[in-house]
Amino acid sequence: MTPILILAAGTSSRMSGKDKLLQDIDGTPLLLRTARRAIAAGKPVFVAIPGPWHPRYQLLRSEPVACYDIPDAKEGVGGTLRGSIKRLPPCSAFMILLADMPDIETADMLRLFEEKQRHPAAKIVRATTETGLPGHPILFDSSLRPDFEKISGDQGAVEIVKRFQDQTTLVPLDGDRARLDLDTPEDWRKFEKRRTKELSN
Repeated sequence: MTPILILAAGTSSRMSGKDKLLQDIDGTPLLLRTARRAIAAGKPVFVAIPGPWHPRYQLLRSEPVACYDIPDAKEGVGGTLRGSIKRLPPCSAFMILLADMPDIETADMLRLFEEKQRHPAAKIVRATTETGLPGHPILFDSSLRPDFEKISGDQGAVEIVKRFQDQTTLVPLDGDRARLDLDTPEDWRKFEKRRTKELSN
């Protein structure tokens, strides 16, 4: 089994009071859009959220996903990863997918899973931009799970990724989708402007 873990436990602290994951894209909240694309990959999907009281949980209640209440999320992404990965069921590998990346498609996730099958010895399979800049999502071999028990702070899995750089398979995705996230109102304005232009062509 190779589950997908969606990180959606952050506070949207840079969004001037709005929840970035509840903002609509083509009529669908970003978190729901991300979750449905992950579900379509045919893998078990788990979502790290702040708690069952949160609107993000209500948004996902009718979807075939399991939500993890992660109190450690208040520490930052490191706490979210530490708290959620230890709760994943036994698996051969697991994918970390950031909830705020609007252009990651089901086909992109499937490409990473396929590359892991081609390179079973790889500890990490990581998406990049088409020019090779490292990004997300990232697929980790299950042998790395103990490493996540030690992380903290806002750096996430940076040190783990560095340590296994020579055992990483890179997968280029179209454009900059592997690095495009929507953290601020300005990010959203730029994204919406680009979407409007694309749809009008």
